[in-house]
Amino acid sequence: MSYFVLAINPGSTSTKVALFEDEKLLFSRTVEHSEEELRPFKKIVDQFYFRKAVVLRILAEENVDMNTLDAIVGRGGMVKSVESGVYEMNDALRHDLRKGIQGEHACSLGGLLAESLIEPFPGKRAFIADPVVVDELQPVARIAGHPLFQRKSFFHALNQRAIGRLHAKKIGKRYEELNLVIAHIGGGVTVGAHRQGRVVDVNNGIDGDGPFSPNRSGSLTGADIARLCFSGDYTLHDVLQMISVQGGIIAHLGTSDMREVEKRIDAGDEHARLIHEAFVYNVAKEIGAMTTVLHGQLDAILITGGIAYSNKVIDLLLPMISFLGPVHIYPGEDEMWALAMNGLDVLHGAPCKVYR
Repeated sequence: MSYFVLAINPGSTSTKVALFEDEKLLFSRTVEHSEEELRPFKKIVDQFYFRKAVVLRILAEENVDMNTLDAIVGRGGMVKSVESGVYEMNDALRHDLRKGIQGEHACSLGGLLAESLIEPFPGKRAFIADPVVVDELQPVARIAGHPLFQRKSFFHALNQRAIGRLHAKKIGKRYEELNLVIAHIGGGVTVGAHRQGRVVDVNNGIDGDGPFSPNRSGSLTGADIARLCFSGDYTLHDVLQMISVQGGIIAHLGTSDMREVEKRIDAGDEHARLIHEAFVYNVAKEIGAMTTVLHGQLDAILITGGIAYSNKVIDLLLPMISFLGPVHIYPGEDEMWALAMNGLDVLHGAPCKVYR
């Protein structure tokens, strides 16, 4: 018996929809949204009907019969910190996705859209899977340098765990048997220590922890941030933008496109080369740090994300980390596949968690 699973992934400026029959991709569509289209919506949740209309249009154009679907899996959002896994939509999850209790992000619309679209069809199911708020940090990893602060877990949970399972399958083992360091290097960078199926430590890729990335500043000196905040030259919004949207490579070079950076390097731009090398240097340091979390008992280092396609990045990175253990490259981030496979696992009988 085949299962049909629809995956929905709302991004900041795009909506992605993909349909799978078991593990076979039937179609995948991405609709980009302009700033003008999104400007009228004051809050992310206000985009719900706009995004739903986009999804319905795609389904109509692809001649999808909703009665044939067994489940819809939406990208998880900014809800309470949870353990990894698949969560079926319920009242509590719906409430917290709408409220955005840990912040606003378009990914919170994923579960809401999934539930709304499947609701008219009895017996069908709606899920979210491995949201960015997955938190399995060991207690010691939560402690920051002042009791007013606590380290939090915000990272590319969906892609990191999917790549971990993919690698385990490739070598004939279970993800839960392995100790892995997985580095997602894309618009944001997160590096996780995966100990036998749990991410026991990871840098907070949203709030300014760890390596800088094309759009994010990563770790900055606390005293310098404090002076900046009280200089009178910047608002809170300005500083938060520096940290999570307009920091990193784009702040240094005016572009967040690594391909553009590497074109500049090829043209002889030595400043671009320095920033590029510093980016790789910081990623390598974070990978090294996470191997200590695993006490050096490491089965593999896995490199994933869009920037993993860059030969220049990989050629710089490998000599810095290869001595730590075997390194495997899984470029890109197939989040649509990861969403669908999580839903498919539940349809095949894997446990589904309850959000409370």
